[in-house]
Amino acid sequence: MPGNKILLVTGAGRGIGAAIARLAAKRGYDVAINYAGNEAAANAVVDDIKKEGRRAIAVKGNMGDPRDIANLFEQVDKQLGRLTDLVNNAGIMGFPSRVDALDPVKLKEVIDVNVTGAILVASEAIKRISKKHGGPGGTIVNIGSMAAVLGMAGEYVWYAASKGAMNSFNIGLAREVIGEGIRVNAVSPGLIDTDIHATAGQPDRAERLKSVIPMGRFGQPDEVAQTVLYLMSDEASYVVGANVSISGGR
Repeated sequence: MPGNKILLVTGAGRGIGAAIARLAAKRGYDVAINYAGNEAAANAVVDDIKKEGRRAIAVKGNMGDPRDIANLFEQVDKQLGRLTDLVNNAGIMGFPSRVDALDPVKLKEVIDVNVTGAILVASEAIKRISKKHGGPGGTIVNIGSMAAVLGMAGEYVWYAASKGAMNSFNIGLAREVIGEGIRVNAVSPGLIDTDIHATAGQPDRAERLKSVIPMGRFGQPDEVAQTVLYLMSDEASYVVGANVSISGGR
């Protein structure tokens, strides 16, 4: 059980992020969650964290907007204290289409959140966690996707590309900051039963595609959360730059 550990989970009002935040509280972390729009869902996560006897805050913000990112970290600093751990989870898919039919505005939104925003979030976290900056050391876990290796032809090629960029970022960042006391790793979920599919206009997507999964079922957010918390724990003390597939064999 960690001591005074302060975790930030971006995009944690629902789905995988919410599962990570709740499990982290059970493991003894104080937790800041970021959410984009659903205040009621975010507040429910905060309530659950507080029931575990931990401190919690929810901060609204678009992780594709540098101003919202700056405000998020300012609120964490003021309300919880110096960050020790980050789960870089916020991400969007856009709507399915072929590349030659994509909407440039939606493409920019995906890249702004999934790539540029995620890198900026990591940058701010490093300034607080790194021993080089007077921090205590800690962990960063980047949430990738099996889309990066599958390509998502005919549906979400740009989303796959954004997650491929994060795979490269994960490797480079892990090597850059390990000497400063920060272990950086990633997980790549496959088809997980969350509402991200409905938000992207395909509420039946996970059910429709589960036949392509060797295990024959889609995953649950709690299954991703378990792996994330392992990577954050001392049990993973020699794990650096890894990217763990959570995909039921796909």
